[in-house]
Amino acid sequence: MKKLIFLLSLVALGVVSCKKDVPPVVVAPTVDQEARDYLYTQMNQYYLWYSLMPVVVKEEYKDPYELLEAMRYKTLDRWSFIQTTEEYQAQSTGSFVGHGISMGLDNTNQVRIVQIYKNSPLYSKGVRRGWIVKKLNNTALAPVFIAKDGEAYNTLIGPSTADITNTFLFQTPAGKDSTISSQKSAFILNTVITADTLHLKSGITGHLVFDQFITPSNQELKDAFTFFSQNNVKNLIVDLRYNGGGDLSVLTNMASYVAGSAKFSTPFLKLTFNDKNSKYNVTYNYNTISAPLSITKLIVLTTRGTASASEDFINGLKPVLDVKTIGDTTNGKPVGMIGIPYETEYMFWPISFTLLNSANQGEFYNGIVPMKLVGDDYTHDWNDRNEAMLKEAIYYLEHGTVSAKSLSVGQVKQGIKFDEFQKNNNAYIINK
Repeated sequence: MKKLIFLLSLVALGVVSCKKDVPPVVVAPTVDQEARDYLYTQMNQYYLWYSLMPVVVKEEYKDPYELLEAMRYKTLDRWSFIQTTEEYQAQSTGSFVGHGISMGLDNTNQVRIVQIYKNSPLYSKGVRRGWIVKKLNNTALAPVFIAKDGEAYNTLIGPSTADITNTFLFQTPAGKDSTISSQKSAFILNTVITADTLHLKSGITGHLVFDQFITPSNQELKDAFTFFSQNNVKNLIVDLRYNGGGDLSVLTNMASYVAGSAKFSTPFLKLTFNDKNSKYNVTYNYNTISAPLSITKLIVLTTRGTASASEDFINGLKPVLDVKTIGDTTNGKPVGMIGIPYETEYMFWPISFTLLNSANQGEFYNGIVPMKLVGDDYTHDWNDRNEAMLKEAIYYLEHGTVSAKSLSVGQVKQGIKFDEFQKNNNAYIINK
């Protein structure tokens, strides 16, 4: 019986071997699958926490977005992200289509303009930060914001397409209703929102509201600091409350204006990569720039949205200047990204390096705690001295101490906001 079975087996093998071989069907990978596979190799090479990533089988994920979420070291990494190449190019140049506004719910449940850019079609019609927005296209906005209904908001405001018209019912600071129709348009966002001077008892103080660190910012910053230098400012208030970060070279330029002559005695920031890429470790020194300041005090206004490059503006300058912060604790991102392009489709932004100042200070994952806790007050325009953070900064400069009035963390308004635009996603970036 055993012999028979053996012979039958041989016959069976012979039959199989006589069949014509059918080549397997080869399915070409999709662009997303190829991008996913490329991301996998890059994460293993450049990701700061590559040794702590979860073990994954990349083929189980359909695209790079899903794979990144699976590979992230979630204990610390809240920031690694992916953009399409189109999104990256628009963001890095400040290109935008829309009304150029963001709106937020205040402490009395009224919707207000939180941010508006100077090239916005609404700005040219007189609309400013702090205006109440009662209705959008005849629909009351407050219930939408109270419900945090992003889908309803997006339906009301419509897509980011030029020539779409929206009608707003505003209440002006004078208490009058004003109906304004506005067409969405394409324009470049300004990053210096305000650059003015305050004549205080303590001397002339520069006041800069800065939105994000992108390449076009360099000329705007040059103009602003030339203005400050010409006016011999003694102190400086820098408002970074909504600044989520951006390009390292722009940050270094801005810090160089502020550091003034102090920059020659110490480096600015030190970048350290993972042990596979230690050859890229580098120290960034202050730049030689026109119109450097010579200031005594620097006050930075912050919120939870103050992140990355904005936080290292504070941390990097601390060894050379008296830096104080007012507002809320910052985001807590002492790390940065390199931009890794994939073909013409994607830009990957994995966390890739840590940053320390010249005194080896950094690692502020819990954020930078302010000297004085003050809520984000968007009931007033940026240069209104009754705006809560600006008012507190002025008080400190004139009295050498903060005011007696205090707020608990629970009293700091973190209201729902809807933005028309994406900024740098708390990025701190250099391009690979």
